[in-house]
Amino acid sequence: MKAIVLLGAPGAGKGTVAAGLLKAGEEYAHVSTGDMLREAVRERRPVGVQAKGYMEKGELVPDEIILELVRERLARDGGRGGYLFDGFPRTLEQARQLDAVLAEFGGRINAVFLLSVPEDVIVDRISGRRICQKCGAVYHVRNMPPRVEGVCDRCGGAVVQRPDDNETTVRNRLAVYRRQTESVIAFYRERGVLFEIPAAGSPEETVAVIRRRLAAIRGI
Repeated sequence: MKAIVLLGAPGAGKGTVAAGLLKAGEEYAHVSTGDMLREAVRERRPVGVQAKGYMEKGELVPDEIILELVRERLARDGGRGGYLFDGFPRTLEQARQLDAVLAEFGGRINAVFLLSVPEDVIVDRISGRRICQKCGAVYHVRNMPPRVEGVCDRCGGAVVQRPDDNETTVRNRLAVYRRQTESVIAFYRERGVLFEIPAAGSPEETVAVIRRRLAAIRGI
């Protein structure tokens, strides 16, 4: 089993880049802990209830909650094939525990791509983001607004700002990210699997750079 990680601050574009990689033909199962957490919150599962308070304050969800979600995801198909981890691990302990979980399924981390984006760009991306409450479609108040303000183009649902997307919470999330992931970046850099990717441009440009790097890794 092979695994790669997309690492970067909230709003760096990890989800969009992940989708672009899969659309371009990269054969990985997309594992987004953020999506899994939000699904657990929506469904009011016990793990979601635990995570909700942390998420709304812009704080990182405790490791044991995240790791349980990841283990369940890998176990779903027996850890076969390849996995693309989107925004996980975020702490050094998560990185170490992920190694252990992957080893259980005969896998390891092959590459970690750190998406590098200036903070002001990230704040604008997230604070301007709007989400359809019904279908989950994503909009931006300036770059990609719905045709009718507050109404989803796709399903007609209400388009709103998530509670954790306001500017104050975003800046707190970025500060938490910097404190918690500095050691993760060093961990993967020391192992020689970390690649820093400028990601302030278009998602297509970022995807192309990562695919070239993946091709080079496969050729080693």
